[in-house]
Amino acid sequence: MADWPGPTELKQVLDIESSDWDETVDRVLSAAIRKVKSDVGVWDDDTDEPDDNLAQAALRMAELISLRPSTAVFDASSDPTYQRLMSGHRKRFAIA
Repeated sequence: MADWPGPTELKQVLDIESSDWDETVDRVLSAAIRKVKSDVGVWDDDTDEPDDNLAQAALRMAELISLRPSTAVFDASSDPTYQRLMSGHRKRFAIA
């Protein structure tokens, strides 16, 4: 199992060297992780852990949010990288 990506990793992806953006990076990363958990569907913070693909999907979502904040959620549905990373991880259950 992997861990969720941290702010340092996102700063590397976004090529941010200044600490002036730390608060924003934390906020974006938190939103991205919440989005991935939501897209999985049924997520229990006490028992579920991200694997490498989910951790990378969160990093990709954070990148999308950072670069195109007004369309990030819509871009995720058509972003092939995000979709590949999420493949096989969705746990949605129909109401019986």
